[in-house]
Amino acid sequence: MEHMTAQQVATWVADTAGTAPTPLLLDVREQWEFETASIAGAARVPMSTITGRIAELESLRETADGAIRPIVCICHHGARSMQVAAFLEQQGFEQIVNLTGGIHAWSLQVDPAVPTY
Repeated sequence: MEHMTAQQVATWVADTAGTAPTPLLLDVREQWEFETASIAGAARVPMSTITGRIAELESLRETADGAIRPIVCICHHGARSMQVAAFLEQQGFEQIVNLTGGIHAWSLQVDPAVPTY
């Protein structure tokens, strides 16, 4: 598992030159948290449902041309997402990134329009 800052992930997502595959942003927070603050384009799969949604995650990260996108796990401050990232690696997933500081860091460092809570 790799750890990236909010700014690093934002730069990666914004890379329109295609120098790196666009990641799947996987938000593992609960519905109320996602409704409070979220990153545009993120897929919400709560931590409590990850084990039953492995096949869905595999299909979410596959592109139309069959390429596999890296996954960036996101939560409030980075602890839950780190647990999910470790679990996904145990399940054989590769190219897993944890967003250090979570959505809170994203709000402070990348997009102040995303509320903090």
